[in-house]
Amino acid sequence: MRRIFLVLALVCLSFAAQARTDVTILARTCNNCHGVGGVSAGASMPSIGGLQRDYLRRVMKQWKYDERSAITMSRIVKGFSDDEIDALADYFAKQPWTPVVQKTSPEAMDKGLATVSKICTDCHGKAGSDPDVDAPNLNGQWARYMELELEKYRSGEFKMPHRKMKKAIHEASPADAAAAARYFGAQSK
Repeated sequence: MRRIFLVLALVCLSFAAQARTDVTILARTCNNCHGVGGVSAGASMPSIGGLQRDYLRRVMKQWKYDERSAITMSRIVKGFSDDEIDALADYFAKQPWTPVVQKTSPEAMDKGLATVSKICTDCHGKAGSDPDVDAPNLNGQWARYMELELEKYRSGEFKMPHRKMKKAIHEASPADAAAAARYFGAQSK
């Protein structure tokens, strides 16, 4: 009986190690664009490590099922099963959020803070580090990436399903939205 228990325990550990290895290998496909551990080094590519699991899961499935526009991601996630997407979301959510703080002018900071205070704090918090459950961290996220996403929300050409974001972005001018992105990008905490 003791031997059977030991064999079963080893088999379970083997399966657990294999599942962990598979998601680690799968996550390597994300590293090319999003950086090791999900910390991006490219200004138009978001950092994803440390974002909320449910947010990551939802966005990837929106791309997979053509509910959200993204030229590259829509093609990539179609090759993943829902279970693989769930595993990737879990993996990246467990990574630390590492802000990539970008410098910006004092004028842009003031203008950005005014816009953030007016339309962003309810969902993202004042510094972008206290998001609602369905919103991502924005503190230290790449400002250029955020500007591109905000343009997609403003445009009618892209599928962007978050209705509250669509409404909020139209309350700001394009210049104010860009200043808000630079403000969030400059936040470390």
